[in-house]
Amino acid sequence: METTSLLSFPSSKPPPTQTHFRPANPFSFSFPTTHKTSISHRPITIKSAISRTKKEETVETVKTQLENCYLLAAIKYTGFTVKQFQDLRRSLPESSKIIVAKNTLVYKAIENTPWEALKPCMTGMNAWLFVHSEEIPEALKPYRDFQKEKKLENDFTGAVFEGKFYGPGDFKQLETMPSRAEIYAKILGALQGPAIGLVGTLQAPARDVVMVLKAYVQKLEEESSGQ
Repeated sequence: METTSLLSFPSSKPPPTQTHFRPANPFSFSFPTTHKTSISHRPITIKSAISRTKKEETVETVKTQLENCYLLAAIKYTGFTVKQFQDLRRSLPESSKIIVAKNTLVYKAIENTPWEALKPCMTGMNAWLFVHSEEIPEALKPYRDFQKEKKLENDFTGAVFEGKFYGPGDFKQLETMPSRAEIYAKILGALQGPAIGLVGTLQAPARDVVMVLKAYVQKLEEESSGQ
């Protein structure tokens, strides 16, 4: 009986690889680098942009308040409660504005201006009082009353008036300045009295002299309109 031998020929298809039989490594997954960057840095970028915008707004607010401002004073802010500060704001006249801002931002707004004389106050935390009135004693009095009523130790740390810096020990000069009415009366009396009285008035601070002259001009205008 003949035996038929089976011949085997190489297959044209490559043998199947065994890779697909190996279990997948659960720790082998990776994410594109770009996704990591956008997730980790986007919140920081947005936060920085918001912070920069707020700083710019604060600087502009200070610059706006400096328009037609006669006096800028710094008050020690540390120790104020939220309610106390709200009550203080309500106690101020409409001609005064008080804000809380970082020293660096305030200094950026007053740099290269006459208000830069306030630089000695750029330490600690301050509230900033903007006075838009020539009646300086009346503008400072509400805070003094509030300070006394609440028994606060928060005092003025300095102020600038007419380009001059006033330290905490100099505030008495600002708080005892004559009112506009008192200055008018003084000037009119000097103009109507002996020449020596006028000389004494002219030796007074420039602000007093200007106020006197304004009063005299106003008096002449009223007399002319009445004729």
